[in-house]
Amino acid sequence: MNSYFQCFSIFFVFLLASNVLGDEQFPEKGVTEKSDRLLSAHAKSIPNIITERSPYLPDFSYAGYKNGNISLPSVDGKIFNVTDYGAIADDGKDDSESVLKAIEAAKAFDGPVVVKFPSGRFILSEILYIDRSDFAIQGVGLETTLFYPRPMRFLDTPPQLLELSEYLILNNKRQRERANNIDLPFSLYAWTGGYLWARVPGARGKAYLKEYDRPPDVLANVIEGVRGNLSVKVDDVGRLRVGDVIKLEWYNVEGRNSSLLKELYGDPTRFSIIGSHHWTNANRALVTQVTKILSMDGDQLQLADPLLIDANRDWKPKLVRWEHLENVSLSDFTMEFPNGVYIAHHVEEGYNGIYLEGVYDGFVRNIEIINADSGILTDDIANVTLEDITTSGPHRAHYTVHMGSVYNVLAKRVRVENTAEHPLSFNTYAVKSVYKDCEVLSYPILDQHSGANHQNLFDNIRVHLPFLDEDRTYPLFGGGGASYWKPSHGRFSTLYNIEVVTREEPHTDNVVTLKGPRDGVQSRLIGIHGNSPLEIQYGPDAHMEQINQKPRYTSLYDLQLKERQK
Repeated sequence: MNSYFQCFSIFFVFLLASNVLGDEQFPEKGVTEKSDRLLSAHAKSIPNIITERSPYLPDFSYAGYKNGNISLPSVDGKIFNVTDYGAIADDGKDDSESVLKAIEAAKAFDGPVVVKFPSGRFILSEILYIDRSDFAIQGVGLETTLFYPRPMRFLDTPPQLLELSEYLILNNKRQRERANNIDLPFSLYAWTGGYLWARVPGARGKAYLKEYDRPPDVLANVIEGVRGNLSVKVDDVGRLRVGDVIKLEWYNVEGRNSSLLKELYGDPTRFSIIGSHHWTNANRALVTQVTKILSMDGDQLQLADPLLIDANRDWKPKLVRWEHLENVSLSDFTMEFPNGVYIAHHVEEGYNGIYLEGVYDGFVRNIEIINADSGILTDDIANVTLEDITTSGPHRAHYTVHMGSVYNVLAKRVRVENTAEHPLSFNTYAVKSVYKDCEVLSYPILDQHSGANHQNLFDNIRVHLPFLDEDRTYPLFGGGGASYWKPSHGRFSTLYNIEVVTREEPHTDNVVTLKGPRDGVQSRLIGIHGNSPLEIQYGPDAHMEQINQKPRYTSLYDLQLKERQK
């Protein structure tokens, strides 16, 4: 067996049960598989990693709107009904002009606003930009449908994507599949953009080319701080105030053998490579954390959430200004696209639903997205909750609900009914974020997509495997991403209470092998179980507990939140 692989196999007596869901918090639509099946034994104890100080387990309970401290609020504000501006449901005509008028009127109002859609089908073909705080778009439920008849590639290129366009051309980024006679340029919309697009006015957006980089607005240097603690010491408080939402940045200035890379990935001899993007731009932060200053006592700051890693001076930790929107929400409607032709991975045409950039303390709630290339895409957001989201339709997707460049984002009750390249994905720079109470019904992959993503949690997830080949293996814990951003993930990525449903008749002799990335370092796998006995192969130094057992507590996030709020 590969020396970089850890293979862990435990077998237990399987119990007959008729209640599939138990106390699990899955979406109401329920399960499509047979309800009577063999289930794993229930664990009788709490995993050691939760009760002991070692090995290290991050506290994920700060993810979500307001750091998880309160439930999502009702939508409130001055209402701007799209029908008052000429939009008519179900008339078969394009409503873009009328809806844009309602959006502009709402933006001009001083105070919280709600752009409201009634029930019915509205046809839209333009991007609806949200570029101010205290802004909501709301329907009356899933019976409100926003239908987009054509993809974004037919639109003029948004100014925010000009740098991406230049990057793709300069680097000749192409999808090459010899077996399918495909050699095509990457699409602008493979991982970016959406018809409902929240953005900071004038912001650069996702950074690609060094020549467009500008020095950050440094508010203070961090001179002391310990991973997991809530306080830091800074060299100057002159530009800091209680209540400031700021970004904490760490830099790799030591190159390919730096101590920061050892902090992220551990012993480099335990896996094959670290991609070059980790050290080729020392002026761009490699690790970031968005947080709020809760109090100040001299040069000591109390933060809203624990420090991600130590404030080691070799890593040049700084507090920098972060431009963002607050209190942005999208809720209670369906987004639908036609079942467009699927060409290839990375060549998606732009049937993209929601794109969130630079949002803090916002949410997306009660939305179904049908036939999207990507349902929800994210970049540079924090403290956001994505709740009760369903993706469906026969069209093959790239992403469903995606997390990229996110911090403390909670995706709760996501139901993936369609087939996607990356059904649930922690992408580049995703940190301290959580998929919770989710279900993937078609070709599931719990993707960790390289790019310095680390300390993320898959929590209480049910996955339905396709029929397996004779070797009964499945790459459930996928590790996507480009080689220049490998490894697949950093230390302390956690998978807790993952239920694996196989289509074959369950039998204790039919062992299913679940494969993870060879380079996924120091992961935590707890309570991986299903209706067949499981063997897990995962990258170096994985910590595994209660394999083939259902954990005593359904959700690690809920358990940690309850403990924190005592």
